[in-house]
Amino acid sequence: MGFLLWGVLPYVMVAILVGGSIWRYRYDQFGWTTRSSQLYESRLLRIASPVFHFGLLAVIAGHFFGLVIPKSWTEAVGMSQEFYHFNALFVGGVAGVCTLGGIILLIYRRRRTGPVFMATTRNDKTMYVVLVAAIAFGLWTTLASVFLGGHGHNYRETVAPWFRSLFIFRPDVAAMAAAPFAFHLHTLVGMLLFAIWPFTRLVHAFTAPLHYLFRPYIVYRSRDRQPVPGSRGRHPGWQPIGTKDRERRQP
Repeated sequence: MGFLLWGVLPYVMVAILVGGSIWRYRYDQFGWTTRSSQLYESRLLRIASPVFHFGLLAVIAGHFFGLVIPKSWTEAVGMSQEFYHFNALFVGGVAGVCTLGGIILLIYRRRRTGPVFMATTRNDKTMYVVLVAAIAFGLWTTLASVFLGGHGHNYRETVAPWFRSLFIFRPDVAAMAAAPFAFHLHTLVGMLLFAIWPFTRLVHAFTAPLHYLFRPYIVYRSRDRQPVPGSRGRHPGWQPIGTKDRERRQP
């Protein structure tokens, strides 16, 4: 069972994620969207959406720092395990609370706003359940040591080596099996989230308009009063001609 969960299932998830995204892009490009509901309600959305998205970016950065960067690298630059653990708890806790609070507020808005709720599909409801479960379990693994008064589990010795071993196609099943059940649950729900990702509105994250951050500014210029050399002048159009004008034109 451990080999299937931690040695086979991750690659199945990646195959579904990649294959599903390609299928969605080829056959459902018009559905590749967030199906924005800002037109129906914007007051709560202006608060909940930034809180959720910025919190999620911080969570992703924390996962990258904790899972991809080995413990020996941080120790080589003089970062002690105690300092790393404190920062992981503080930054990860704040990011997790913001992400969870943002998604709860988004769900509240979707449920309480009639037109937004009417536009919610079963697919959206399933996505919200899995997303909230992944965030909640991740926050629990981060804050459990604080509430329980312990020092917490050092996932950099179990989960992180297993995660890195997946990229060289030699999954360290024993390392992941040594992690507590809370980490197993968070990982399984996370893999489920990525498996359904291409078939939900979450797919819009793959086409986020990041190029907007680097494109040049749009320059607005007023219309020139004088005609540009080489261009046609402005046609005067029809103009009324009175009796005085005729008298002036006669010799």
